[in-house]
Amino acid sequence: MIQIYLVRHGEPDYEPIDSRGWPGTAADSAPLTAVGMKQAEQLADLLSGIGATYLVSSPFTRALHSAAIIGHRLALGVKVDHDLRDWLPDHTGLWRSAADVRAAQAELEAYDGEWPEGIQRPWEPLSRVRERARAALDRHTAGTDGPVLAITHATVIRALTGITDVAHGAHEYYRYEPQA
Repeated sequence: MIQIYLVRHGEPDYEPIDSRGWPGTAADSAPLTAVGMKQAEQLADLLSGIGATYLVSSPFTRALHSAAIIGHRLALGVKVDHDLRDWLPDHTGLWRSAADVRAAQAELEAYDGEWPEGIQRPWEPLSRVRERARAALDRHTAGTDGPVLAITHATVIRALTGITDVAHGAHEYYRYEPQA
């Protein structure tokens, strides 16, 4: 059993993206707000006593920004794993607005996180999020014996734990059994 702390990134600042009218996956380049940076600092202080030996992050800027702050304060290098990325509201990456993402989220909720039997949707089902996140955790826990910090997103945390209300800059303790 491996101790993993699943950390949701701090509060993101979408204003630089929205003000430029950048669509779809460009939103993944949003940095943290000043509040989000403070959340990451506070979380690093809170987790400083657990003896974390490894830090891995989603490649999305809001997660990397959080990981950089936490890693610096805890003297941990940051590894990046694409499979810890956020949920995809549209696998084509062509959504145009936050309204499109909210519509995909509403449909995800209506179908309890999974596609209806025999019908594929453009959004990523929770089972796929869970599968890729577990694969990432397997890769990053294989070489460490201490607690691991995984900086990721609310939907990834939900897919792994079932917890739906993890706030920005919060964490969930996760006792992880590597897949055989």
